Amino acid sequence: MRQANKGGLGTWVVEAYLRRKMRQAFRGVWLSGTLPRPPGALLVYANHTSWWDGFVVHALGQAAGWDAYALMEEKNLQRYPFLGRIGAFGVWPGEAGSSLRALRYAGGLLRRPGAAVFWFPEGEIRPFGESPLRLSRGVEVLARMAQASCCSLGIRYAFFEAEKPDVLLEVGPVHPPAPLSTFQAELAARVASLARRTRLDGLQQLLAGAPGVAERWDAVRGVPGGGTA
Repeated sequence: MRQANKGGLGTWVVEAYLRRKMRQAFRGVWLSGTLPRPPGALLVYANHTSWWDGFVVHALGQAAGWDAYALMEEKNLQRYPFLGRIGAFGVWPGEAGSSLRALRYAGGLLRRPGAAVFWFPEGEIRPFGESPLRLSRGVEVLARMAQASCCSLGIRYAFFEAEKPDVLLEVGPVHPPAPLSTFQAELAARVASLARRTRLDGLQQLLAGAPGVAERWDAVRGVPGGGTA
């Protein structure tokens, strides 16, 4: 398996590139909830609805001050090896040996204070709001093996009254290792909460994107808060 290769100039370059891409693609990244800061490491499990998810969780990790890592398919990591510079490590889905190596590697990361391992237990990209969520048992196995503090993360890409989409994130409460049904219920609650949102009111902005045409035009006209959903 390919392991993460964080640090040095390479990581700085990739992070600068990703910030630019995120600003170009989205109006903003917004958070509901409080970012946890447990004394040890944190296993963050999220729904998986877009190719952008890895970049989004990296931005969240930076905002939280976590030493962030994320599991992704080995074939994609071979295609984009630079993602190892921001903490990506690989697995071949469906291969027992590869899955075991990934679990052991992630367990080692979860022994590092301040680390956060992002895990997408759906195992593939699926439509936002699909019910019921179908999670693989790997997230439960990893949590129990590492005795890690766990936290659910909902991700939604939403078009409101603006040219560009917003990224909405919601974090749940920290909980100890638990049966898979607990992971499923926690993540389903985050997704359902985000699905009900129609405005950005009360959310914390983690990353501001470049303004779209409407926002620039409203600024020229002197319209306050133009384009805010």
